[in-house]
Amino acid sequence: MNRIDFSPYRRTMVGFDRLFDMIENQARATSGDKYPPFNIERRGQDAYRITLAVAGFKPADIDITAQANLLVVKGNKPEETPEGELLHVGIAQRGFERRFELADYVRVDGADLADGLLVIDLVREVPEAMKPKKVAIGGSKLTVIENGEESSAAA
Repeated sequence: MNRIDFSPYRRTMVGFDRLFDMIENQARATSGDKYPPFNIERRGQDAYRITLAVAGFKPADIDITAQANLLVVKGNKPEETPEGELLHVGIAQRGFERRFELADYVRVDGADLADGLLVIDLVREVPEAMKPKKVAIGGSKLTVIENGEESSAAA
């Protein structure tokens, strides 16, 4: 097993503890459970989509919880007894839990289940106070840069 030592970076990079912890925890994860499979796609500069293959699950069987920097998707199917005798079981019937670490200011915009695919849309909304601002040297005018366009405001 390859282990990366982040201690030199931890000493010189302030405020990145959460990132290093995530990388180390991911490397330690040995369960290897790949169920259910999923895709993550970027749909715009501040829009993302997570798609999970959850064939056989109904909306009532799935629970989506968004909290600070974490999205948890759980699926629990009620026990069903087949009408006939199963000769081969290839469709997964087990419950699952998938966790996705979210960046700051990313929120869930909506979720939909269709054709066995659970689609979760995410949007990054940076608060106005956190957007970059340019300050003129020796001046009392504050220049705010938003999407490449400048606007001025009195400081």
